[in-house]
Amino acid sequence: MPLSEQEQRLLDEMERSLYHNEADDVTTVGAPRGRASFTAILLGSIAGVLGLGLLLTGVIAQQPVVGVLGFALMFGGAVFAITPPLRFRVLPSGRGAAPRAERSSFMDSLNDRWDRRTDERDR
Repeated sequence: MPLSEQEQRLLDEMERSLYHNEADDVTTVGAPRGRASFTAILLGSIAGVLGLGLLLTGVIAQQPVVGVLGFALMFGGAVFAITPPLRFRVLPSGRGAAPRAERSSFMDSLNDRWDRRTDERDR
């Protein structure tokens, strides 16, 4: 069943808005976050070695809780060592990156447009 002209226009407008918003999200989300610091790598490595030691101790002593804690410490140390720190960065427009909660979502903008259209039709 083909779409009516109004439905086709609405679909095209939604697609354009989606592509526009997605391009904005890709530029803000996909930007590099920086390099991990030497301190983070050192502390993560130490935590990894201690976690490995706890893991082996738990296996040798047949204590699963100690082994699981060792694995968690080892995994957490590896993640801490390789994850670059989050930094506040300035967007090309000159304003800072807004937190996700403050930006309107795609659905919010569609709802606002719909409300404006229904208000204009009711007049």
